[in-house]
Amino acid sequence: MRSKVVTIDRHIIDQERAHPAASGRFSALLYDIALAAKIISREVNMAGLIDILGATGDTNVQGERVQKLDAFAHEVIVKAMDHAGHLCCMASEECDDIIPIPERFEIGNYVLLFDPLDGSSNINVNVSIGTIFSVHQRVSPRGTPGTLADCLQPGLRQVAAGYVIYGSSTMMVYTTGVEGGVHGFTLDPSLGEFLLSHPAIRIPDPPARVYSVNEAYYARWGRGEQRLVDRFRGVNGEDGGGYKSRYIGSMVSDVHRTLLQGGIFMYPRDTRAPAGKLRILYEAAPLALVCAAAGGRASDGSRDILDIVPEGLHDRTPLFLGSAELVNLAERYLRER
Repeated sequence: MRSKVVTIDRHIIDQERAHPAASGRFSALLYDIALAAKIISREVNMAGLIDILGATGDTNVQGERVQKLDAFAHEVIVKAMDHAGHLCCMASEECDDIIPIPERFEIGNYVLLFDPLDGSSNINVNVSIGTIFSVHQRVSPRGTPGTLADCLQPGLRQVAAGYVIYGSSTMMVYTTGVEGGVHGFTLDPSLGEFLLSHPAIRIPDPPARVYSVNEAYYARWGRGEQRLVDRFRGVNGEDGGGYKSRYIGSMVSDVHRTLLQGGIFMYPRDTRAPAGKLRILYEAAPLALVCAAAGGRASDGSRDILDIVPEGLHDRTPLFLGSAELVNLAERYLRER
């Protein structure tokens, strides 16, 4: 039997060769994201041994308590990405406004949007957490500082998106679009390299009979969402029960499981969050592109997440993501409120 070891660097180079006109800037951008992920992974794995657990005492733009590891991850990504000449600006879930590239550095043609540490409320209890990222090409004139318009683009214009999950192992999963597929790389700590472990990920078809949602909010949902979950549980007399409930409470972990095993992940709107809870730019859109490239779908309950044009950096949305058949079913139930 023949085998080969494929590092993430080699994989990115192989994909670049399919585009003869590529300058290498985009590939280098992905390298830098992988480097930042390695640094964050190291600190996550040491979190219980050093003074990095707990809150900083600050509150971010979302009104959430900032964890020490949140602040560290944000700083690592900014410092890893701001000087290499790939980006015209960045935006983070942790910042109210766009993050400009310092004047002393070259300005590039891409935009990076990121959630530095999704699920940070789980840090202190050793539950898997993650980093989510999204890359766009700028729409403003080249060579000038990036603008808000560069960030406020629909998800279908993303040129890359992905996430890093820090769990029993650290994995980076990314896509360069539907045609590029979705590929997962596991960090080998002895080598300090991300190695290809999950090539060409596809959401299983037919879909797994698994749903993931925080059912503690059931009473705050609309009737359509309640009837959908009742169907999954088999308690409303409709066909289709027998589904398993699997909810971790760390979105990257729940989405990662859905990507590999199938089913549907849901974060509906409710009476306390009528516009939805998840951020479009930093969470919903990048995960929607990954899901679509793996053969699935992501919807806000009535339209594809990738079609949404955000009006602000921190716009929110409901999210139904996973096997296309189950996302379509969710949309049908929500139409019948």
